[in-house]
Amino acid sequence: MNNPRVLCLGEILFDCLAEQLGRSQQEVQSWTPYPGGAPANVACALVKLGIPAAFIGCVGADAAGEELVEYLQKIGVDTTGVQRHFQAPTRRVYVLRTLGGDRLFAGFGEHSTTEFADTHLQAEQLPIPLFETADFLVLGTLGLAYPESGKAVHRALELAAEYNLKVLLDVNWRPVFWTNPDIAPLKIRELFPQIDFLKLSREEALWLFDTCNAREIFNRLDGVEGVLVTDGENGCNYAFEEQDGELPAFRVPVVDTTGAGDSFVAGFIHQLLTYGMQSLSDPEKAKQIVTYASAVGALTTTKPGAIAAQPTLAEVEAFLLQLGSKT
Repeated sequence: MNNPRVLCLGEILFDCLAEQLGRSQQEVQSWTPYPGGAPANVACALVKLGIPAAFIGCVGADAAGEELVEYLQKIGVDTTGVQRHFQAPTRRVYVLRTLGGDRLFAGFGEHSTTEFADTHLQAEQLPIPLFETADFLVLGTLGLAYPESGKAVHRALELAAEYNLKVLLDVNWRPVFWTNPDIAPLKIRELFPQIDFLKLSREEALWLFDTCNAREIFNRLDGVEGVLVTDGENGCNYAFEEQDGELPAFRVPVVDTTGAGDSFVAGFIHQLLTYGMQSLSDPEKAKQIVTYASAVGALTTTKPGAIAAQPTLAEVEAFLLQLGSKT
């Protein structure tokens, strides 16, 4: 296998999706487990698009953890950076779904958020050889909620700086993961000087910046090369050094929105690695890159589950060709 070009660091887990839509947690009769976790989703989506990627995280030494690692390996994700914890279990998240397919997080079953293996990712065990040859590091912010994984996030950023990796931070705000959500904004903002690209949902943008305008956010951050703000069925807006714009969402039959933002991130990075950073200074190319990312995200919503629903390179190209906007 080729050296991974993209390292995705953070949580991998089972999203247990309610099989009955539009019901409360008490009313749900059955749940279907799907492999998930934002960084793992991004790694899998990249491999399906033809970009070698690695996942770095910690799972329990249990059947669930083994199943997730095997799942990554089957897809073709590099798992040399996966650590195992022998006391803490692999995380499960219970997810309710509205009649329209949107997700509502319903907690972690009988465990508290601090009890899972992903919180124990060890900074000193991060695989330096992966950083030596990679081009990109993708991070979420959930690891910042816990002391050990928080240290690993900061260590990964140090290694990214040392080996000249570009860094994309997807805020991926999930209050249920934090024992004290009030400290989250400060911990997240501490990362901004060390990143190159920031991806936010509309809600996250309003929460952290009181605006969902990507250009306004870009102008408030020193040293970033791009800001992307996604808003589901309302599309997205973006700002790079010289270009900005907004795009409508693709109209597709939505089954499940789980992982759509992660697929968007993968599509964006795929395009940057295919066409180079300089392509962001060309208005038409910048628009094409974000259009491609939007297409990967949209296609992921047409089937249940995050990773299971991700499109292949051929599927994305066929979708864009059908619309007359091939990238």
